[in-house]
Amino acid sequence: TNVFDPFSLDLWDPFDGPLSSTIANVPRSVCETAALANFRIDWKETPKAQVFHADLPGLKKEEVKVEVEDGRILQISGERSKEQEEKNNKWHRIERSSGKFLCRFRLPKNAKMDQVKASMENWVLSVIVPKKEEKKPEVKPIEIS
Repeated sequence: TNVFDPFSLDLWDPFDGPLSSTIANVPRSVCETAALANFRIDWKETPKAQVFHADLPGLKKEEVKVEVEDGRILQISGERSKEQEEKNNKWHRIERSSGKFLCRFRLPKNAKMDQVKASMENWVLSVIVPKKEEKKPEVKPIEIS
């Protein structure tokens, strides 16, 4: 990866170091959304999954990509194309933005990245990343004599 790439997640990671084993499941994200002012994303964690909902008004599912990168990085990207100008048209107002957007999310180690599911309905992208079951430590009672 490139040192000058603002989306490079392997530059300096403040969570990678001597304490990394205690905070390895801390999720992190990097987003570049300036091109699409209406791009908003919610990320919540439930007992069974990491759940993402992104508002993508006006985008078709063919204009959006959901990818898994480097094992634990979920990447959501897309592009809204600029409307073609016709020579006979005169614009009075342009408010809808066009361009690219990109969000990367480094997920905790317990994410099942091979079971990611994505769907899009009414311009809302939903991505569900199931979590591995937590193994509860076995507790063995000791009889006191």
